[in-house]
Amino acid sequence: MVRRFENTNYWALILGGSSGLGLASAKKLASEGMNICIIHRNSRAEMEKINKEFDLFKNENIKYFTLNKDLLNSNIQQDILFQLKNTLGIDGKIKCLLHSIAKGNLKPMIGNEGESLSTDDFSITLQAMATSLYDWTKLIFNENLFAEDARVLAFTSEGSSKPINNYGAVSAAKAALEAISRNIALEFAPFGLRSNCIQAGVTDTRSLQMIPGSEEIKEQTKKRNPFKRLTTPEDVANVVSLLCSDEAAWINGCVIPVDGGEHLS
Repeated sequence: MVRRFENTNYWALILGGSSGLGLASAKKLASEGMNICIIHRNSRAEMEKINKEFDLFKNENIKYFTLNKDLLNSNIQQDILFQLKNTLGIDGKIKCLLHSIAKGNLKPMIGNEGESLSTDDFSITLQAMATSLYDWTKLIFNENLFAEDARVLAFTSEGSSKPINNYGAVSAAKAALEAISRNIALEFAPFGLRSNCIQAGVTDTRSLQMIPGSEEIKEQTKKRNPFKRLTTPEDVANVVSLLCSDEAAWINGCVIPVDGGEHLS
């Protein structure tokens, strides 16, 4: 394993990295010598399993810390920033800000009040899964915590442009996320930031399992994917790593499919 980030004092700040694509990306970057900070929001009952995953970072000879806090709350954000700055110290810089928040409403559009999507459902989903990317980019930027050549990455999905039952709020959020990422790519480029979205193929994560009809989605995906399998979190983590490399510095403002060609059909 090439530890390309070893001795650089670079950090990856991962928003929502306690499972799935975010956790897989954290493991990949840690294996390459990047220090890791994961901010997540999970219940006490979930933490035993999650802490076992976090303990694996001890084997990577890196610095890491995790915070179980509501990173969407503006008051708590200041506390997170304080702890983050203390941990990074004078020389630590954030090389990668990775947005992996999966907090979306999966109600249908049709149904009785309370059972179907409301304007509030859309607003909450958009804040969590889209505008929070801008919030955290701006917070880190204003604190001068980004490395000179930093990467802002976010996970989108085919649902940003394709309608899926019960996915209306998340679909809107993913479309907004891509638009926000493109503008970050444009407006923050003079300050060294590169911003891209990764459009992961259907991946058997907790987020997918929460979508009604997910088993059928998985079976249909295997049939239409050229490689006849689902995308894995490790497939996606590999591309996160690639986009953090020096060689990827000229990739900016893109939505990159990481699906083995699933999007072709």
